[in-house]
Amino acid sequence: MHIVMIAAENGALMGGKVGGIGDVIRDVPLALAAQGQAVSVVTPGYQALSVQNPSTLLGSVTVRFCGQSETLELFRVEPRSDAKFSGKKKKAAGVTHYVLEHPLFAACGAGSIYCNDHFGPFATDAHKFTLFCAAVCELLCDGRLADVDVLHLHDWHAAMIAVLRRHAHAYRALRNIPVVYSIHNLSLQGVRPLSGDGSSLHSWFPELIPDLGNIQDPRHWDCINLMRAGITLSDRVHAVSPSYAREILVPTDLAHGFIGGEGLERDLQALQAKGQLIGILNGCDYEHPPAPHRSRAQLLDLIESCLLNWVGDKQYVPAAHFYAQSRVAQWRRRRKPVTTTLTSVGRITAQKSRLFREPVSDGMGGTVSALERLLQELGDGVFIMVGSGDEDYEHFFTSVMARCENFLFLRGFSEALAEALYSAGDLFMMPSSYEPCGISQMLAMRAGTPCVVHHVGGLRDTVQHGVNGFAFTGSTPQEQAQHMLDVTRQACATVTRPAQWQSIRRAAQASRFSWDVAVRRYIDELYVK
Repeated sequence: MHIVMIAAENGALMGGKVGGIGDVIRDVPLALAAQGQAVSVVTPGYQALSVQNPSTLLGSVTVRFCGQSETLELFRVEPRSDAKFSGKKKKAAGVTHYVLEHPLFAACGAGSIYCNDHFGPFATDAHKFTLFCAAVCELLCDGRLADVDVLHLHDWHAAMIAVLRRHAHAYRALRNIPVVYSIHNLSLQGVRPLSGDGSSLHSWFPELIPDLGNIQDPRHWDCINLMRAGITLSDRVHAVSPSYAREILVPTDLAHGFIGGEGLERDLQALQAKGQLIGILNGCDYEHPPAPHRSRAQLLDLIESCLLNWVGDKQYVPAAHFYAQSRVAQWRRRRKPVTTTLTSVGRITAQKSRLFREPVSDGMGGTVSALERLLQELGDGVFIMVGSGDEDYEHFFTSVMARCENFLFLRGFSEALAEALYSAGDLFMMPSSYEPCGISQMLAMRAGTPCVVHHVGGLRDTVQHGVNGFAFTGSTPQEQAQHMLDVTRQACATVTRPAQWQSIRRAAQASRFSWDVAVRRYIDELYVK
């Protein structure tokens, strides 16, 4: 089979990854190729990927967009050849990577995959990804992506292909190609107005007359919901873990801290009844060993190097970097042994961080954030967190760092630092309010670091409480936060019991979530069935 994957990210390319979807688009094609399949991967180039990676200009493609002709350049690109991925070169036969370049794809700066703009939710991103999808449809119809057996669309960024395939006369030939749609995060839905805005369906395609019944947002009748369009207009829909596939059938209940169908549960229930909603757990790369454990001095050296890189091009030092640099210097002078080291790596979002900010009892009749209470109880232990994202949560973590000497918040991202932290801690913290699959817990477990997780979605499918890690639940956000503290306290106590602790560490390190197993299910249940 020839499978064409369309996505916003591609971790096989230098600069092509922001989150877990980039890891999936890097690893799944290789695993499919190992099963004898041919895979083409197409992403936007963001005016950077064709420069940062070895590339060959193949030509151009012109599409009608916003009432005028837009010309995009098509490049074939070679995966990056750094040490971590060079061993995969021999397996890459059968995988071809393409990027489409256009100035609009760098609307928020060259290399920026996503935008946080002030033109309304998803405004700039939906605009550029819609142009990208139209160009992909043109490439498919003019035969430059030829002999395609399956189109595999990833998240709302690629969903406009399903809309154009169904409703645009020019792309009617695509209706003969089966479409699979993967939900990586149902909460991000790409909702935009149907009309009356520069970033709206009517503005993008003035002559398109779609059936609104399968693309309209269920809560805002005057908007298109691209996530819903991908779900309703595809032949099969894939969720990235079995537990998440079950959770999204149930309405979201914020009061009880449950994130489920996010308004799309009826569509998903209809698919599930027809056997067209399939939950398959993402895999993890075990071909390459985890980063070796670093001494405290070596870890602080790496952290300091990252901080210097992050502030090197700034006129002013952000508060987060200032306090982090001060904390590193303070820890270098520290003589008291560290009892327990907690680590966390991930995007700083409400999904990942909310429970840390929930109020809990401070033990003296007042309340304090769950994070500050955790740090109080941690005593001579330390907590190192790396990530960036939501400014409000970044400010929260920075303010806690300013007050708590055993907390280090590193606002930024470095793959080398992330890999070092997976190996450096005694416990890895991942208390996501919801988690479609999660990759960080798998990477920490691979390194022999047990995780403390909220038992939802892919975290439920990978972490067994008291066996290979620690898990908590709760019927409200406040209860979840308190249970997080209780289970973290239990986990820290386990660290002091060598026999039990080593058993859990070994079980974590021995856990395997294979891409080879996952892609066999892709072939049998998504592509061939």
